[in-house]
Amino acid sequence: MKAAQIAKYSKKIRVNVNDIPLPEIGDNEVLIKVKAAAVNPLEMLIVTGSVKLIQDYEFPLTLGNELAGIVEKVGKNVKDFDIGDEIYTRLPLRKIGAFAEYAAVDADAIATMPKNLSYAEAAAAALTGLTAYQGLHEELEAKPGRSVFIPGGSGSFGQMAVPIAKAMGLNVIVSGNSQARERTLEIGADRYLDYTKESYVSLLSNIDYVMDTLGAAEFDNELKIIKPGGRLLSLRTGPNKRFAEDHNLPWWKQKLFSVAGVKYDNKAKKLNVEYRFIFVRSDGAQLKEITNIIEKNNIVPPLHPKPFSIHEINEALDLVANGHPKGKVIIHF
Repeated sequence: MKAAQIAKYSKKIRVNVNDIPLPEIGDNEVLIKVKAAAVNPLEMLIVTGSVKLIQDYEFPLTLGNELAGIVEKVGKNVKDFDIGDEIYTRLPLRKIGAFAEYAAVDADAIATMPKNLSYAEAAAAALTGLTAYQGLHEELEAKPGRSVFIPGGSGSFGQMAVPIAKAMGLNVIVSGNSQARERTLEIGADRYLDYTKESYVSLLSNIDYVMDTLGAAEFDNELKIIKPGGRLLSLRTGPNKRFAEDHNLPWWKQKLFSVAGVKYDNKAKKLNVEYRFIFVRSDGAQLKEITNIIEKNNIVPPLHPKPFSIHEINEALDLVANGHPKGKVIIHF
């Protein structure tokens, strides 16, 4: 089978398409015939070794973190899935490999595809859906009636986070580009700020939760609008002591992340705000709940118009790393 692989970490974002054997499945795994796989910024972090302190890999490594496809074979302990089932998944971090014609995946990581989505759309929904779900439920522990602000929430993350937040009874505010205003309000946002005309720092205050998609450059501004006792969750700024402790990382990694995150922790602490960082994990049970939200709200993740084949993987990676895709970039099989 064809698979997009790297042989080592490298600053150069370049992968090779290799012929490798079909993967063997374990007793708790299913073999998936991959129909579509999504390309994420996470791929660049893995290729460059930027996340190796969180998850290190052996080589050669097949890349790709989320996919949709068909169950071809089931392990002897798997009870909830049958051959022919259409599924989607965010692959377990320790065993990725979506950029291949087949993938062996733990059955606990998969869920039946939403009925309203194509393979490509389903492949685009798993990672962002789980990030939003885990961020709101586990990291922010968001309570009904409170407010959440998602700066830069006009993209694929916001399209999943907004309806999940609304389903939890939150007051949802989003900033983003003007083109996404109507779409974001339609899926449940209570207020939408056009970042080219409106400054959230001057317009917002006393916000309970912020879900940051923009990174360290916005950290100080985001802190200014959060009420004392609130929480700031970042998808991009970087891990801290709490992240290392929550993930039971070895003591030396805890020490390292404590040092790396101390300036963010200290800034947040001064304002009585708690800073958290998320690195999303696979979870089939949560994906089932996300499926219900997707179907109920008819959420369709926006896709970049050009489809890519496995042989165009480097072009797809370059688009995500350096271009301006108009939605999730998808590898079609």
